[in-house]
Parts: sequence; C-alpha cells; structure tokens
Amino acid sequence: MDSIEVVVGRIGRPHGLRGEVTVDVRTDEPERRYAVGATLRAESPSGSANRLTSLTVQRTRWHQGRLLVTFDEIADRGAAEAARGLVLHTTVDAAERPADPDEFYDHQLVGLTAYDEHGVRLGEVAALVHGGAQDLLTVRTDDGREALVPFVKALVPEVDLAARRVVVADRPGLVAPLPEDV
Repeated sequence: MDSIEVVVGRIGRPHGLRGEVTVDVRTDEPERRYAVGATLRAESPSGSANRLTSLTVQRTRWHQGRLLVTFDEIADRGAAEAARGLVLHTTVDAAERPADPDEFYDHQLVGLTAYDEHGVRLGEVAALVHGGAQDLLTVRTDDGREALVPFVKALVPEVDLAARRVVVADRPGLVAPLPEDV
C-alpha cells in the first residue's frame, strides 16, 4: 500500500492559558485526522524559530465553529504562541480520495496542465501553497514564469483529474502577462 502525506491544518492563535490552540482545518474529516493520540508532522513556516516536528493530539473540541486542539508538546500559552503558523500533515493511503468532490490532495493537482477558459495552454501546476486565507496554485508557465492563482471556484472553475487538466479563469496579469509586459 502506497502512502502520501497531506496537509490537514494550520495552527492559529492560542486559546486560553493552557496550550490549547485554534486550528484552521484543511480536511473534511477533522474527527478522524485529529483523533486523540494521532501524531501529525509539523512544518514550520519559513523564518520561524519553532523546532517542533511532530505533535500528538491530546484533546479536541469545537468552540464557536472553530476546532480547538490541545497537543502533548504544547504546554502553555507561550508554547502555543510559538506554534502559531505550523502546518500540520498526516499520512494517508495514496488511493484514498477526499469525501468532498471539490477537495483535492496536493499530489493530485501537481503536474496537471493548466488551460484558460478558451482551451489555450497556460502551463503546468507546479505546487500548491497553503496560505492563511486560501490555498494558491503555483502555475509554471511555458515561458518559465511562476504565477500564483488563488484556488477558489471563481478562478479555478474546473479540475479534471482523469484528463489531467485544470481550467483557470485567467485575468490580465494573473497567469498570462499583461500586454505591456510582453
């Protein structure tokens, strides 16, 4: 069985004084991914001095629509503040698919050919950047540039995994260069 690593969340601000943190959930199965005892790989954002590489779920609860998590390795508010921004990963079976048909794992998107709405090739999806507000597709254009496209339905209306393609509702300067930049 092949396995892959997927992003399941990002640590937000501390909640209280005992190390509990808010988590920006990036999975449609939080009860499964954040089960008590689950160990998640932690990736520090660039420039962070945080040395945590894995976190073990001690307790979870929902509060006003936000997932609050207590990890064994985060004991107090100071440690929770230092953990802010950590991206959380877990390993899943490579054949597993997200339950939501509009959700995708990074490995499913990387390598897809990007086209505009008229069928003109724009380039290839090189990476997915997990931002604070939204995810961004990195599209490497055929002329070697890299463009960041917000991964929202309005700008990426179609993802066809079977055809290995993604449609980008290109706007001037988003992927294709502005006329004055050509």
